[in-house]
Amino acid sequence: MTASDTNVTASPHPGPRTDLVVTDAPSPADIAVISDALDRFNIEHTGITDRTPLAVLVRDPKTHQAVGGLTGRTSLGLFFVDLFYLPPQLRGSGLGREILRRAEDEAHARGCRTAVLYTITFQAPGFYRKQGWKLLGKVPCDPPGTSRVFMTKELTAPTGQPVRPR
Repeated sequence: MTASDTNVTASPHPGPRTDLVVTDAPSPADIAVISDALDRFNIEHTGITDRTPLAVLVRDPKTHQAVGGLTGRTSLGLFFVDLFYLPPQLRGSGLGREILRRAEDEAHARGCRTAVLYTITFQAPGFYRKQGWKLLGKVPCDPPGTSRVFMTKELTAPTGQPVRPR
């Protein structure tokens, strides 16, 4: 148990005894247990075993260390963009557009038909709109006046034709 764990309590529900722990520091092993179990559940119900990470990394040419890029995953015909960051000095050059295009192309090659993401109103919804992404909805968050912006994009074949379902 980490110093940030709180409220270790027995579950109030009947059945097997469990402990409930609220934490801001789950271990990688804890996250893997949940992720892997959910993946197995999805496979049992769909027969599809295609969950795969996807990243387009921007590396410093001298140190070869990542300085930005995009991370996400593909699963069940969807491409999820999880994180996308470029340092300020690399913005406005077309690099962001190229990173997103490469990620979308890879997702399309993996059989994805649709992409989804969320950004925040002070981050990059305008950038994504310029790349063909459409608004799904907004959810207010802090600070007041700010929203999470959920977006989607239909991934198309290089000829501009929609991707055929697998």
